[in-house]
Amino acid sequence: MEGQGEEKRINRRKFFRTGAQAGVLVSLGGITALVARKTGSGEFVWQLDPTKCTQCGRCATSCVKNPSAVKCVHVYAMCGYCDLCGGYFLPETKTLNTGAENQLCPTKAIKRTFIEDPFFQYSIDEELCIGCGKCVKGCDAFGNGSLQLQVRQNICDNCNECSIARVCPSDAYSRVPADKPYLLNGFGKEKLDIT
Repeated sequence: MEGQGEEKRINRRKFFRTGAQAGVLVSLGGITALVARKTGSGEFVWQLDPTKCTQCGRCATSCVKNPSAVKCVHVYAMCGYCDLCGGYFLPETKTLNTGAENQLCPTKAIKRTFIEDPFFQYSIDEELCIGCGKCVKGCDAFGNGSLQLQVRQNICDNCNECSIARVCPSDAYSRVPADKPYLLNGFGKEKLDIT
């Protein structure tokens, strides 16, 4: 009897995880189609390599767009759905509640949703995200790196000389083919081109 309950919990968790992954892939697919139409084939766009990014905060302040075209994306396949998320909570948080005093994000762009004990889903409200990288730094330090910064191509003006690339201390910006505009850091440090 106990094994059946555990099996149902795992199936429900897989259901939520699969649904979240499908949602991200569909949205990235739509954005990629829009970008491909906008830029045409054989063109290049600016993108941030998350394996080089140091979360310095310059993406939030140096972009010509206000707020920045750089946004946090959540690679759900890597997420542990932790109760104590290093990208959501401040390091010295004493209670795990959603009070503003406990949240790492200065704009409340990360939404925390209960799935089942002890699992929570974290999603990004891109309209609120300013690309500061604080959540990414926290996720890297205390998690598995599922929060990553990316240039959102549906927002970016694709300037000839990217103002963020000029000031990026880790040289994380480069031109990538417009038909493969997203570079996400996956398991084992390999790059995954998400289309």
